[in-house]
Amino acid sequence: MRHTFRKLRQIALCASVLSVGLAQHAYAGDDGKLSIMVGGATKIIYLPAKLTEQLGYFKDEGLDVEILSQPAGVDAENELLAGAVQAVVGFYDHTIDLQSKGKQVKAIVVFGQVPGEAEVVATKAADSIKSMADVKGKTLGVTGLGSSTSFLTQYLAERNGVHADQFTMLPVGADASFIAAIRQGRIDTGMTTEPTISALEKAGDAKVLVDMRTLAGTKAALGGTYPAASLYVQSAWADTHKAQAAKLAHAFVKTMQFIHTHSAEEVAAKMPTDYQKDRTLYVNALRASMPMFTADGKMPADGPQTVLKVLSAFSPSVKGKHIDLTKTYTDEFVEAK
Repeated sequence: MRHTFRKLRQIALCASVLSVGLAQHAYAGDDGKLSIMVGGATKIIYLPAKLTEQLGYFKDEGLDVEILSQPAGVDAENELLAGAVQAVVGFYDHTIDLQSKGKQVKAIVVFGQVPGEAEVVATKAADSIKSMADVKGKTLGVTGLGSSTSFLTQYLAERNGVHADQFTMLPVGADASFIAAIRQGRIDTGMTTEPTISALEKAGDAKVLVDMRTLAGTKAALGGTYPAASLYVQSAWADTHKAQAAKLAHAFVKTMQFIHTHSAEEVAAKMPTDYQKDRTLYVNALRASMPMFTADGKMPADGPQTVLKVLSAFSPSVKGKHIDLTKTYTDEFVEAK
């Protein structure tokens, strides 16, 4: 009997601790401290995250923001769903994919109107792979399985008549690990971003197969504007933290305006030196990437429909599902005065 009573007390104590923990978790970030997970902080497509911190715009809004980094967007997404962070800088397409799985997440600032990515082919495989129609039986590199690079890889292959079971996707991360995978011959082609693309081209290790760094290239590959890099949060958090969401959005909009009113050299000068292993290459890659950034953080009008079309073409979780696109993004916070 005494043993049973002791057991009950232990259960009650655990329940008490759990309830306190849940209460603290529910109000994480309410004291002005916010954690933002980036799906690869050194990628130029996600440059606004670190640049906003470097420019002091978070502090100007009275926010204490911590920028964290994961190599792949899917890892950042998982951190958000677990409640470990309040926001993610990643691709907008995750909001649609998650809604199809019953989870409500929305983009509150859009950074990129195009993916800013390219499918590159290893130089040693370039003679046999001239387009995505040639990837049957090949190994294609992505940052992570379930990441936006895997979404786009599957779509580009499917659009060229190659089904997902006819090639292998290998998660190889980004930056140095992606470059190593190309050099070691572990992947034949792969999807990556700047400055990795420029580094591979400069070294002669790879060539661009499909270029989605420009609006023209993106429309050719995907059929329309493809909003990509964005700041997304759980919808419930946005609904209950409107003041913080507006401050975050305002800080990022100031950054987007800074990008559009300064040169690549001036922007690079504000970024950490360890992001720029080869400064000349970094500045050149940044200069080529500048047009992909939005000037106001708003969602491009035709963007959500293009992304839904892409995901619906290959994703079993999205295909045939009713997706309410109005719940996957909002311009409410970037427009807040």
